[in-house]
Amino acid sequence: MKTKLKRYAMPLSIVGCLILIYLCTIVGITSIPFGEANRILLHEVLHLPVNMEGISAGNIAIIWNVRLPRVILGFLTGGALAVCGAAYQGIFKNPMADPFILGVSSGAALGASIGIVMHFSADFLGLNGTAVLAFAGAFLAIFLVYNISKVGRKVPVASLLLSGIAVSQSLTAFMSLLMIFNVQSMNQIMFWTMGSLNGKGWDQVITVLPYVVIGCLILFTTVRELDIMLLGEDAATQLGVNTDHLKKKVLVVSSVITAAVVSVTGIIGFVGLVVPHIVRILSGPKHRILLPFSLVFGGTFLIICDTLARTVSSQEIPVGIITAAFGGPFFIYLLRKSKRGGAR
Repeated sequence: MKTKLKRYAMPLSIVGCLILIYLCTIVGITSIPFGEANRILLHEVLHLPVNMEGISAGNIAIIWNVRLPRVILGFLTGGALAVCGAAYQGIFKNPMADPFILGVSSGAALGASIGIVMHFSADFLGLNGTAVLAFAGAFLAIFLVYNISKVGRKVPVASLLLSGIAVSQSLTAFMSLLMIFNVQSMNQIMFWTMGSLNGKGWDQVITVLPYVVIGCLILFTTVRELDIMLLGEDAATQLGVNTDHLKKKVLVVSSVITAAVVSVTGIIGFVGLVVPHIVRILSGPKHRILLPFSLVFGGTFLIICDTLARTVSSQEIPVGIITAAFGGPFFIYLLRKSKRGGAR
């Protein structure tokens, strides 16, 4: 029975996720009749010859140009952060590792703050000025962390973690100074750092999609090496794994994915930290299973959080607040549960 359940777990998860995408697309503050929403989706997504008579242009725009791209972007963002979190935890052998541990979030926040203060408006590859500078800031942070922690040709994990913390705190301090001297932009900066999918459309989906798809495919090719890394670096080296090359590959690819996502959505925390833990409890530590399930569960988790963010109140709540509200207590629960388990 268990073997059959494991065999069908991924197809069932994908089907469940598709149903969730459908439900969250037709749900919102603006009430659109169920039949109209279905006709719009059939016409726009499947290009079926459905009778669109009687459906207002406004309702078509809400479903096709607002809700559906937002839900898809939520799936891509949540899935990408969860996969990167699982990969980081495998490389660092540290359950507290997440996509922002190396200062990506702080670098992106500083870049975005500079863009907001300077009213930087240049567009590049579908990204607005703020997103472009956020992307650049995230890469600057990774570049600094990597070069500071490098010892000869090797990059020790402990040095990476410490460098990430130091650079992150420094960049956060610069951002705070920027906010103090530009009080008029403080609210906008604060809102960006809370993370939101509000106002995002197909342009942002198309911008993020290649980074997430190509990056995740590359990370999926490392599952065997990541499993061996769980035995320790020395054992992995003896078994033929080039640990330094693997670390560089995972760090660079995960950083690119995270930078691309964060530059569009702002900082959405806890997804990359909590989701891999949940999946690991359900499926075990093998990365061949862990990474694909993290993708599906991470996307599902963020879709649910974003739907709550835009429906529970007339004023939209930044989705980063919802993920933290769910993720923080749940993570504390997991820690207490593992503590009790270890005491037995």
